[in-house]
Amino acid sequence: MDYVHFNPVKHGYVKQVKEWPHSTFHRYVRDGVYPEDWAGTPDIREMSIE
Repeated sequence: MDYVHFNPVKHGYVKQVKEWPHSTFHRYVRDGVYPEDWAGTPDIREMSIE
């Protein structure tokens, strides 16, 4: 699921996964699977993509 949750960020729709309201990511956060800040901050994301 990691790659699916990150797609809106990858394609530039949002800067952080938690900003995409249509994602099942929010359910996984509620269930304790992922922390809300999963995939880091935009600065960390940009560094890891380069």
